[in-house]
Amino acid sequence: MPSHERPVAIYGAMAANLAIAAAKFVAAGFTGSSAMISEGIHSLVDTGNQILLLLGLRRSKRPPDANHPFGHGKELYFWSLVVAMLLFGVGGGMSVYEGVTHLLHPHPLEDATWNYVSLGIAFVFEGISWILAMRQLRPLIRERGVWKALRTSKDPSILVLFFEDSAALVGLVIAFLGVLLGHLWNSPAADGIASILIGLLLASVATLLVHESKGLLLGESADPKVLADIREIVAGDPAVARAQCPLTMHLSPEEVLLNLEIDFRPGLPPGQITESVNRLEQEIRRRHPEVQRIFIEARALGGASGKLPPPWSPSPTSKPPASVSVPTSTAPRS
Repeated sequence: MPSHERPVAIYGAMAANLAIAAAKFVAAGFTGSSAMISEGIHSLVDTGNQILLLLGLRRSKRPPDANHPFGHGKELYFWSLVVAMLLFGVGGGMSVYEGVTHLLHPHPLEDATWNYVSLGIAFVFEGISWILAMRQLRPLIRERGVWKALRTSKDPSILVLFFEDSAALVGLVIAFLGVLLGHLWNSPAADGIASILIGLLLASVATLLVHESKGLLLGESADPKVLADIREIVAGDPAVARAQCPLTMHLSPEEVLLNLEIDFRPGLPPGQITESVNRLEQEIRRRHPEVQRIFIEARALGGASGKLPPPWSPSPTSKPPASVSVPTSTAPRS
């Protein structure tokens, strides 16, 4: 999802959730529905979450400084983790509490019409927001399938929006069933059980988001296809004899750090090694613009004869034969 599109989607979701929360609380005030109170809490928490996502996006764009030489891109991952924890604690916890309280101190629903109107309006707005989130994920979904696209996405903002909207739609169905069954059976228990189920749903979604955000915050590697393409680029360079497996890490959804350790063919002068390094850097960036920081340690193998080693070392921790180190590094282009 391009960075300029994400704030628009988040602003739209935030405005919709704020309006939906107001409608749900009004309906809950008229009817006394526990499920509607839980849904109102859900929408209010979602609104706060979107504010935090906007904060994370803004802070992640700050330039590098002396204390953060690789920039602040991971701020987005941190605030996504905070969002997931709030969804679990505030959204899920308060909904379960409200449902249990309703079961312990039941009171019958009054006029359920307010609930139905509020739920219908909320379903329309949440459905629109969900479709917008799905549209951003569609290219990945077509390539990898829904579940793999969600698991491999490096953009937590769109993941949070998608899972929040999905949980909201399912929660609305649960709230509708709770209100309907409570109204038809004249049983407050159905409404309280619906509130507890909504809370458990939010807690489950939040747990999944915590897991994904934690992995990104710790430093996930680039997509396996990107790694395979980088290996192909390096192996295809005529000056390269062997290279360690590339080491990558996402610094933000649109910025990848790449470390390469390369052994060059015997007898190459330093000038040709430098040319090869520049050539590799340009080709990698041409194919994968997200690889913005590249650090290459170049080694010139000693000896002028003998069989060359295999192009890739099986382990990034294994060491090549004795060689002359010519360390080079490249940083993002200004």
